[in-house]
Amino acid sequence: MRAEITVRPAVPEDAEFLVRGNAEMALETEHLSLDLSRLRSGVHAVFDDPSRGRYFIAERGGSRAGQFMITYEWSDWRNGLFWWIQSVWVAPEHRGAGVFRALYSHVRSLAKADPGVCGLRLYVENSNQRAQHTYLRCGMRRSGYSLFEEDFVLTRND
Repeated sequence: MRAEITVRPAVPEDAEFLVRGNAEMALETEHLSLDLSRLRSGVHAVFDDPSRGRYFIAERGGSRAGQFMITYEWSDWRNGLFWWIQSVWVAPEHRGAGVFRALYSHVRSLAKADPGVCGLRLYVENSNQRAQHTYLRCGMRRSGYSLFEEDFVLTRND
């Protein structure tokens, strides 16, 4: 029998779980070792100012199993907000059990119930095929956009 998965808003007491998940996700998917002090401050900044975003926690069998954050992007074309899904991480021992699907389904329901939300978006590393297949299975589709950036904080050695 599969353990039940529940989703709830994260609370400040979840901060270290979120820090660990974000750090492990960055290392696993982008081979980046994040500055934990900066990351910890960034996680707490979301709790200190909800206009920055919201974290959600999935619990499976009574343990924290996964996380993600939503942030907001105004679309003048749609006169509404896109909710961006970020900082997605599922603990390795809970992968393949529907944790991301539960998080996504929960947040999708919240977004669809809010008339000010026009859609959900996320970005994913080009080489992360497993995640891309998961997102497609949840009903998302590829957009016609490529992401460009100029990052003033994180640096890479490639």
